[in-house]
Amino acid sequence: MDTSLWYRSFAEVEARGNSAIYEDWGFGVSQDPAVLALIDRLPEPRRQPNLVFGASRHLGAPIAPYESFRRWVSAHWFEVEQLARTRTTQTNETGRDAVLLPVLGLLKGPFALIEVGASAGLCLYPDRYSYLYDGNRYLHPVDGPSTVLLECATTGNPPIPQKAPEVVYRAGIDLNPLDVTNADDMSWLESLVWPEQEHRRQRLRDAAALAREDPPHLIRGDLNSTIADLVEQTPRGTTVVVFHSAVLSYLAPSDRAAFVDTVGSLPCHWIANEGVGVLPAIDNRLTTSTQTRRGKFVVSLDGVPHGLAGAHGQFLDWTNETHTASH
Repeated sequence: MDTSLWYRSFAEVEARGNSAIYEDWGFGVSQDPAVLALIDRLPEPRRQPNLVFGASRHLGAPIAPYESFRRWVSAHWFEVEQLARTRTTQTNETGRDAVLLPVLGLLKGPFALIEVGASAGLCLYPDRYSYLYDGNRYLHPVDGPSTVLLECATTGNPPIPQKAPEVVYRAGIDLNPLDVTNADDMSWLESLVWPEQEHRRQRLRDAAALAREDPPHLIRGDLNSTIADLVEQTPRGTTVVVFHSAVLSYLAPSDRAAFVDTVGSLPCHWIANEGVGVLPAIDNRLTTSTQTRRGKFVVSLDGVPHGLAGAHGQFLDWTNETHTASH
C-alpha cells in the first residue's frame, strides 16, 4: 500500500475512536512529504504506523499534537529507523482472550494451547484471567477473581462458558519471542500500547506479573517450520488448539496459504482471529455486509467464521453459525 494511504487509513479506521493522538499523527504523516520520505526508507513491512509510532514513543517522542511529533521524529529519525528495523509490533493484547474464550467454549478440554506469533505468551493464559461480558456477566478462574479483568461487549448471544477452561499445557512460537522477566522486552510492549489507553497498559503489566509466576514455553522459529513439532509434543489425552491473533497479515500470501494447509492437516483445532481480508476463504462464509466488517477481526474455528471482533477484544458480534468443528 502507498505509505500516505496506509497512514490515512490507519487514522480513519483503526485510530479513530481509540486514540486521538494516533489519529492526529496518522493524518499528519499522510499529508507530510518530508516524513513520508523518511518512513519510505524502511522496508515496506516496517513502515507500519503502529511500529513507527511505537518505536518513536519508546525513544521518547512527546505525546503531543502532530507538529511536535514531526519535529521530534525528524530530529531523531536515525534512532527510530534502527529500532523499527530490529523490533516488531508484538502487541500481545490479552484483551483478545475475551473474544477467543467463547470459541474455545465450543470445544471440550482439558486443553493444550499453542499460540502462533505468541510475543511474550500473555494470551496463553485464558484460564488465569477474569472476564466481564456486557457489564454484568463475570467469569473468574477456578481459584477466584484474577488481577487481570478483560471486558467485552457482545451481540448475538455468544456461548460464553460457565467456567474457566482447563489448560494443562501452553506453548508458543514467535520469530522473536519476548521474555516476561526482561525489563526491556516489557518496556517495548508498553510502548506499543496506544497513548491514551492506560487501562491496556496496566492490564499488560498485571498479565506479565501473572505470567512470571509460571513462564510460558516459547520457541523461536518460523510458524510453518515449527508448528507440526509443537503439536506433536502436546500431552496425550488433551484437546490441542492452535490459535493466533493479528499474525497472518505479516506473512507473504504463499506462506499464509502454506500455514492454512499445514494446520488443517494436523491433529488439532484451529482458532483464528485475523483482520478482514487476511483469510478470504473464511471471510466469504460470513453473511454480514462488507461495510459492517470494516476495521474488524474475523474470529473462526476450523475455518468457520463465528464472529466479528474488535482489534483489542473490546467487542464480539457473534454470527450464530451452526457448523460443527471438523477435526
